[in-house]
Amino acid sequence: MTMYRPSSTNSWPVRACAEGASQPPLVNRSCTTALLATVFLFAAPAPAASTADDAFGRLANDYIEGIAALSPVYATAIGDHRADGRLDDVDAAARNRIRTAYLDYRKRLAAIERSDLSRANQVDAAILANTIESELFELDTLEEWAWNPLYYVSISGNAIYGLLARDFAPLEERLENVAARLEQLPRFLEQTRGSLQPERVPKIHAETAVKQNPGLLSIIDAMIVPGMDELPPDLRARLEAAIEIARDAVATHQTWLEEELMPRAAGDFRIGAELYDRKLAYALHSPMTRKEIQALAENEYELVRSQMYELAKQVYAELHPLTAFPDDPDEAYKQVVIRAALEEAYRKLPPRDGIVDIARQNLQQATDFVIENNIVTMPEEPVEIIVMPEFQRGIALAYLSPPGPLDEGQKAFYAVAPLPEDWTDEQVESFLREYNLYSIQDLTIHEAVPGHYLQLALSNRYPSTLRSVLWSGPFVEGWAVYAERVMIDAGYLDHDPLMRLINLKWYLRAITNAIIDSAIHVDGMTRDEAMKLMIEGGFQEEREAAGKWVRAQLTSAQLSTYFVGYQEHIAMRAAVEKAWGEEFTLRRYHDQALSYGSPPVRFVRALILDEDISATTSD
Repeated sequence: MTMYRPSSTNSWPVRACAEGASQPPLVNRSCTTALLATVFLFAAPAPAASTADDAFGRLANDYIEGIAALSPVYATAIGDHRADGRLDDVDAAARNRIRTAYLDYRKRLAAIERSDLSRANQVDAAILANTIESELFELDTLEEWAWNPLYYVSISGNAIYGLLARDFAPLEERLENVAARLEQLPRFLEQTRGSLQPERVPKIHAETAVKQNPGLLSIIDAMIVPGMDELPPDLRARLEAAIEIARDAVATHQTWLEEELMPRAAGDFRIGAELYDRKLAYALHSPMTRKEIQALAENEYELVRSQMYELAKQVYAELHPLTAFPDDPDEAYKQVVIRAALEEAYRKLPPRDGIVDIARQNLQQATDFVIENNIVTMPEEPVEIIVMPEFQRGIALAYLSPPGPLDEGQKAFYAVAPLPEDWTDEQVESFLREYNLYSIQDLTIHEAVPGHYLQLALSNRYPSTLRSVLWSGPFVEGWAVYAERVMIDAGYLDHDPLMRLINLKWYLRAITNAIIDSAIHVDGMTRDEAMKLMIEGGFQEEREAAGKWVRAQLTSAQLSTYFVGYQEHIAMRAAVEKAWGEEFTLRRYHDQALSYGSPPVRFVRALILDEDISATTSD
């Protein structure tokens, strides 16, 4: 899940989410048109560019410029701050401008002979082509703008949060822009109400919007109001007036959500086979089909459960030394043994309000381990663990929010959501069992080191801004799952069998995610069926499974990226290890794999092994 971006498939990951929960610094680039025209560079010194490369470079720059102009909030997210005082238009006229722009990009790209491009530009051209088609699909076929109110909640929330979270400019300058955007909020929310078609809105989306909409006010109250006394009088007066405008606008919108949208919301959250398959193809940018993914996931499901049983026997035997395990146990017996072993991990629970502090400790522990074991080069870019803003809660427990590719030296945020205050003691216990101390270790590996934070900090040094913006979900999410495996294989926590067992459980979550993703949206899987698969088959606690059911309704295709991406990373590493032989080391491999940005994994494989790029592009 995710903060607003023009595409729901391949654009800048403003947050990269933990599996259990789907949205991402280069050199300093001032946000001027002239300088932006220089940022499309190649990975290494190259011969004089061809006419095709020249044309593609202009197209890439125009794309970055144009898309940022179409969405000021998106521009802020990627570090282009020229439009920080503007709030997006989201009416029919705005959608027409977007459509016209993408049709023009499509026409210009089609006029470029791909085979005449450099290898780096062949990759970027394939990524851009996939993005263009994805955007037009989203706009004219999927039409999420008509039925997903969370699309608009994300824009409004990030319009303000994106100006306040990082110190990319003096505070007073950013607050002037905050005031300007708050003043435009009534227009934005009116356009939102005019765009949404209540009868097409799924009930779950309406319910979540009702919960998230007030989150904008929590940003104001937490990040603006406490420091207003220290502001110059004129700025303070403008902010106070703008805040009142915003409060009234949010209240009006909340009334509409509750009294107009909720009673009329009758849409089906299941998007069906045709839409799902097309969205999946764009999201994965991979030749793998839905049925192939499902078959692979089902095979992995059985394999991982078998591995969990063998590991659980070790744990169980230490607790019950006289146990004689049967030679051919049935699934019911395996289930009991695995659950008994997991219960040992569940004995180590964090305090209800202690997850953030524990994650901070784990981050340092994981960092030290990566350095000591020479796993990958550690970046120097700053990262901070924070409490997740209210307007972003309800979809994922945690996410990694890096700075935009045009911002330099800004922090990445590893955000963790607090437990809902209205949960019962039983619900709290269920959640803390799922996110026990071992699981928080795995979560921190996934989100931070050597997962999302490390991967994005290193790969986003690649000098193509286009590639940094048009990231690959399977590469990013797959790397994070792969990073968990790397740490376990390297002996993290002294080969603790409970840590290894929890890691397998987390991988099993990625597998079940891929299964339910398509099963829910295509095959009509019910809540009971999904919950049974996750709780009994995947050993998830009730709160985790219930949250995943909500997430699967609110999103589609994204839950598959973890498993597919992991499989692609594993296959790529095996191929490179075979090719390099004795010259293979983890650090050398990881550093090189992360040096090409975050394109689809198959392109990275082709670049490392010097394979034909055109053979991997099938737009």
